Amino acid sequence: QKDKELLLAMKKRGFGAGKWNGVGGKIDFEKGDKNVIDAAIRETEEEIGVKIKELKKVAVLSFYFPYNRAWDQTVHVFLAQNWESEPVESEEMAPRWFKIQEIPYDKMWDDDKVWLPKILENKKVKADFIFKEGEIISSQNLEVIEEFE
Repeated sequence: QKDKELLLAMKKRGFGAGKWNGVGGKIDFEKGDKNVIDAAIRETEEEIGVKIKELKKVAVLSFYFPYNRAWDQTVHVFLAQNWESEPVESEEMAPRWFKIQEIPYDKMWDDDKVWLPKILENKKVKADFIFKEGEIISSQNLEVIEEFE
């Protein structure tokens, strides 16, 4: 995030292809990840060429897909406001800066319009989302919190 803009990336392949999203992925112990922070830093460099210097944890989101349990996941969301180099496109992601008032929620996951505005108001959230087919929210529970344990 910088100067009233947010960097999103168009997912070009795999889970979530065709949607604007944040950059990230799974912990990979074979690549040296010890925790979610290591994974976030590594994935950001791999996917858009940016070396993060500082992260701020802003959300923990749990996603449930009763029609496809393999997609169930818990996502730790971070904002980076200090990094080296400029974002570049990779085989997986095409990054682009958006003005906060122009975030393309209609081309993102259904849940993003629920929790992302809270993050952009400097709040921290924990949330659960249950999706029905078509990746549409069937139920949700969002809590604004002070800090993460």
